[in-house]
Amino acid sequence: MKNNTIPARLIFCVLMSSLCLLCLSSCEKKKEGKVVVTETEYYMIKDTQHTSSLNAKGKIRNIGEVDIRNVVVTGDCKSCGEVMIGGEWFVNRGIEKRDEYKSVIPYLAVGAEADFDFQGIAFYYIKDNVPAESIPEQIEVYIESFESAN
Repeated sequence: MKNNTIPARLIFCVLMSSLCLLCLSSCEKKKEGKVVVTETEYYMIKDTQHTSSLNAKGKIRNIGEVDIRNVVVTGDCKSCGEVMIGGEWFVNRGIEKRDEYKSVIPYLAVGAEADFDFQGIAFYYIKDNVPAESIPEQIEVYIESFESAN
């Protein structure tokens, strides 16, 4: 009987050790991508005789641990209204952003930078032929989404 108990104990110890290793390896932190906006420049263009738009261009950098793809960069104006009123900046929050209102970077390696440029952070309806004198406050450019390439 002693001969049968030693292999049973050995098998039990091996199984318990394997279970512990499995638990520890599942707790391992996965590498993640992280993207930051490093440079931003806002500029206005006159779209039509009566409207202007606020646009943005700049750079983003992958500061994460893995390569990333399909990085979507866009912007918003928190201080702008949602109703088109002459002489005031406004935004269209109730609709999905069109392609020209965001910039998509297809691939970004770890440590790499990429340029972005998109239109339509905010819009200005020109009143009495007086264009916007300045850009609105509380504007931001942000990373809307991205995917890990690995």
